[in-house]
Amino acid sequence: MLQLPHQSLQVAAVPRQRIPAREDQAGPWHAEAVCRRDEAGLFFAPSKEPTAERLAREEAAKRVCARCPVMVECREHALLQPEPYGVWGGLTAAERRVVLARRRRRDVELKKPASAA
Repeated sequence: MLQLPHQSLQVAAVPRQRIPAREDQAGPWHAEAVCRRDEAGLFFAPSKEPTAERLAREEAAKRVCARCPVMVECREHALLQPEPYGVWGGLTAAERRVVLARRRRRDVELKKPASAA
């Protein structure tokens, strides 16, 4: 169990490829990621996490992302993969699903012939 100040979290088992890049993974933006210095438990939900704790943890993760110089690159990585879990680039998995749905709708609209609009 991972102990954080003011609260304890039970860290979920996260597949290795879903954890933000560390030294062993190459990538130009990974080296600058602020989250490299934080615990993965902040960015990934433990199993059966109560809603209030999840929201607080996600907000804490988003605060880390907000000060990250590669937040946009991380977000785009998570959207292109697409990463199904965790906070990436300041967005939760649910928020990324909304962004992806909007992008799909926009792409459909852009592909419609001008006469059909």
